[in-house]
Amino acid sequence: MRELRDSLDFEHMEISRLFLKLFFPTFLGLLFIASLNIADGIFVGQGIGADALAAVNIAAPIYFIIMGMSILFGTGVSIVATIYLARGNVKAANLNVTQALYCPFLLMFLVSFMLYFKPDTLNYLFGGNSQLEPLVVEYLTYLTPLPPLMSVAVVGLFVIRFDGAPNYAMYVNILPSLCNIGLDYLFIFPWGLGLKGAALATVISEVLAFSMVAFYFVFLHKSVALYRVRLSLTVLRLTARNLGYMVKLGFPSLVAELALTFMMITGNYMFVRWLQEAGVAAFSVACYLFPLVFMCCNAIFQAALPIESYNLGKKDYAKILLTFRLSLKWTVVTGLMQTALCIFATDLLLRLFLEEHSRAYQLALAGFPYFALSFIFFSLNIVIIGFYQSMGRSALALLFMGLRGLFLVVPVFILLPELIGIPGLWLAVPLSELLTLSLILMRLRLDLKRLGSLT
Repeated sequence: MRELRDSLDFEHMEISRLFLKLFFPTFLGLLFIASLNIADGIFVGQGIGADALAAVNIAAPIYFIIMGMSILFGTGVSIVATIYLARGNVKAANLNVTQALYCPFLLMFLVSFMLYFKPDTLNYLFGGNSQLEPLVVEYLTYLTPLPPLMSVAVVGLFVIRFDGAPNYAMYVNILPSLCNIGLDYLFIFPWGLGLKGAALATVISEVLAFSMVAFYFVFLHKSVALYRVRLSLTVLRLTARNLGYMVKLGFPSLVAELALTFMMITGNYMFVRWLQEAGVAAFSVACYLFPLVFMCCNAIFQAALPIESYNLGKKDYAKILLTFRLSLKWTVVTGLMQTALCIFATDLLLRLFLEEHSRAYQLALAGFPYFALSFIFFSLNIVIIGFYQSMGRSALALLFMGLRGLFLVVPVFILLPELIGIPGLWLAVPLSELLTLSLILMRLRLDLKRLGSLT
């Protein structure tokens, strides 16, 4: 296991080398998660049908809610703990890591309660209708054990990366993803378990991810270790204070996930209204591919985050600027590549999910290239907002995330189709991301000048 504990020196290693050592394992791991999401859509669409694909898309916001709550604490503890480590306070770092793992684990039992007892309510809340309700209820019910398992896995991955083991974190993403893909095929095709099988495959693979994270903290941890929990009024007061600070720093990351949820829910409502169930199935392809873009820019953000936060603790602003500029270059390159791929290979991508002669396929073929224009704008927004988070500028990060995720995308989604018709359904997300990016760049220019004056 020694090779999994990578040699990362935040103090002396060249920034470009350190960034790449963090980025590539993170990217490969998240790429497997995105590939799993795509494979899941392919198996559901080809093995069960377009209505099942639409049902999974109706249920998909639950993943973003779980992920958002987990990333909130993962991002917050990454910033707080790396600053403590930079200042040599290992005990405080360990205490914050322990609290960041336990709190979302307990909170996620409330989500499990909703999945088991109120799946029909969630169907209508997320934009479903009576025709899709039985499929959505079946899928959500069998996902009941997922939230607490997933929360520990996600937060644990953040900690494992800044503890100096990004390669191990990569395997925590890859092995459960491969397990999920294999079980998806087995449960849907040979065994014919339908959406129940797809949900069970997800839960079983998350048990593996949870186990691998637990194994790391017991046997492989490096600088960071779990702190023994003691119950007292003083401990509870300090825990509330620490969690409050983590929530403040990580809240924009929660809003980022909720933004995807709002986008999907609003899209589900609008596509059902304008194009019925076939429209939701067409929109679901975009929703399956969108996380691939998110995982890529999220890998850039997660690679830059501990470097920027560590150097913030050291007050080395030159290294912070160097890291941020490097992350921007990678974002532009990967964002443009993804946009071009999805525009010029639309037909090939759609055939993976939908039957070529179906109405859903024809709707997606006409509209998806418009939607793909959002990828480059979205990627830049996420990475720049992540930079503000790493600098402790949580209020500004929250403002920008709220703009792109709620205050712009929802009204644009509602108004644009009324102005230009069906293409407006597909152009709503690109337009809201572009408007947000324009506002962010105006503010970023001023802040970079101020930061540069400190170097």
